[in-house]
Amino acid sequence: MKSYYLQKNPFIVPTNDGKRIEEHFGCTTAPDEPISLAKMLAPPGWSEPFQTPEFDEYTFVIKGKKQITIVDQVVILEAGQSIKIPKNTRVKYANPFQEPCEYISVCSPPFSMDKVHRAL
Repeated sequence: MKSYYLQKNPFIVPTNDGKRIEEHFGCTTAPDEPISLAKMLAPPGWSEPFQTPEFDEYTFVIKGKKQITIVDQVVILEAGQSIKIPKNTRVKYANPFQEPCEYISVCSPPFSMDKVHRAL
């Protein structure tokens, strides 16, 4: 019996906004995991509506920059930087810059659409 699980085929989350989401661990790939882990690629001009998720979200930027609006404060996260947004915090993610943003996202408990609470 293996003492590890090597993820070779992450789930590609279908999107309609140009963002690429590769979920390595989470609700779609390992339903019993206590976290979700995904590699993201946000194209220039991408943004999401405000949300107030029921999970902590950790973000680490690999390349590019990501704009994060936390309540009413704007934070620019650059390559090599990371941030933790605690659950139940009103937040908006965007890439208003001219280059793609590649980053890793970890959510605890795992990300799910019924727990993200996006504004309409």
